[in-house]
Amino acid sequence: MANVEIIDEKTIKIFVSIDDAISMVQEAATNIEEYAHDIVTIFEKMPVFQYTYFCFYAYDSAKLFEKMLGMDPKQYFSFSMDAPDSFFYSLYGGMAGLYSEAKKYEAAA
Repeated sequence: MANVEIIDEKTIKIFVSIDDAISMVQEAATNIEEYAHDIVTIFEKMPVFQYTYFCFYAYDSAKLFEKMLGMDPKQYFSFSMDAPDSFFYSLYGGMAGLYSEAKKYEAAA
């Protein structure tokens, strides 16, 4: 599980690993309909970030991210995330596998 370090009452730092990406993919796979927007958005937008960075909040696609964290980082004024490239590559690969099914739900919405 991700490690969230509370710096002060306004600031947190989030540390994630490849295991967190796997958890996110597994969670998304269990309920593709619920996470369809996040799956589609992550898959379509990550290439812009060369697959190694992504802002979940820039595209309103943080539902899955927050589920993995078990908290809402927006409760803090500032937060940053420390993640190895493997986190992003694994997340992207997992979303790629779920994309076509998620796209069906997005089209129906």
